[in-house]
Amino acid sequence: MHGELTAASRCSSTAANLGVLCVSWGMLQFIQKHIHDHIVERRIRRTRLVTKDGHCNIEFGNVYHHSHFAYLMDFWTTFVEIRWRFVILSFVTAFTGSWFVFGLLWYSIAKSNGDLEAPDGHTKCIDNIHGLTTAFLYSLETQTTIGYGGRALTGHCAGTVALLVIQSLIGAIINCFMCGLILAKISLPKKRAKTITFSNTAVICLKKGSLCLQIRVANLRKTLLIGSQIYGKLLRTTISTDGEPIILDQVNIEFLVDAGKDNLFFVCPLTLYHVIDNSSPFAEMAADTIQHQEFELVVFLDGVAESTSSSCQVRTSFIPQEIQWGYSFLPIISRTKGGKYRVDFSNFSKTVPVVTPHCACCYLNQRNSNLILHQHSRQGIDNPGFEVIAIDDSIDNTQM
Repeated sequence: MHGELTAASRCSSTAANLGVLCVSWGMLQFIQKHIHDHIVERRIRRTRLVTKDGHCNIEFGNVYHHSHFAYLMDFWTTFVEIRWRFVILSFVTAFTGSWFVFGLLWYSIAKSNGDLEAPDGHTKCIDNIHGLTTAFLYSLETQTTIGYGGRALTGHCAGTVALLVIQSLIGAIINCFMCGLILAKISLPKKRAKTITFSNTAVICLKKGSLCLQIRVANLRKTLLIGSQIYGKLLRTTISTDGEPIILDQVNIEFLVDAGKDNLFFVCPLTLYHVIDNSSPFAEMAADTIQHQEFELVVFLDGVAESTSSSCQVRTSFIPQEIQWGYSFLPIISRTKGGKYRVDFSNFSKTVPVVTPHCACCYLNQRNSNLILHQHSRQGIDNPGFEVIAIDDSIDNTQM
């Protein structure tokens, strides 16, 4: 009996150890897969020219030092485009720096006039300034027009009046500049572009008898984009006729919707499509070769925000690994019982496999040949009065 219990306990401990090993092995594989996917994503992000959120992955090298002065000449655009942390740092530095500098000037005036330790009957330039701290407080009160009433000019020194006017003007300029900078940065059109989203992938399938590349775009706000236009650029490295490589050669890609390509009614998600015809750069690709191509499809959407009347542009890109051949998007628009139209964004980027030609070139050639045969079969008109007679080939009709 004791031996049976010992064997049973050994079996249970062995099973437990195997279970722990299986769980550990599964966790190790999960971690390895996560690290591999992260490395692949970072590598793909480096190779993109335009990221999925629209930022351009490009840097400038060997720029001459005098070219950096162009940023100082265009200082307003430089301040608007810098990050928020630097804007806040500039805001704090501008005000505290101006208070401190003018505080030093007020302190120097008070010290030169002997106001810090003035005896009775001394004519002061500034009342109640006894050191650098009180001079700084007087500068802050003057520029922000607080005016507590404890420290004030006496009017007996002309230099203090001039310095008061100069500080008031400089303080007003700093206030206007910082308020305008913050307002301009908050109302940047690129913030409106954050509410425009594209599908994660593009698909290639048949649409109305034509092979098309399709993408989806949605406006997350109920306000419209006026005068919206959609277009694309295919970026790839090509070889010129002289044998020289052309890096980032741009080819125009025309996108359409069922209602046209200009002035889109952008109230609900739209499916944009590019017809793959003989002039399309995708005509030379096939389902098994598109993943091995090296190109980047950059899609642009331009429009004017209805609420702010500011122009904005939304950008995204698709690489060959993000183009699914033989798939179609799931429907996302339905109608509720209350009569409202409902958009299900859970299916926004979901796709399903559909029957699609394997090769664009073969499909185009087959369709053209069928069209030609169809045209040839319709040539001529049948004559019901025409009679067919048999001709004897042995008869020589050339004899006279």
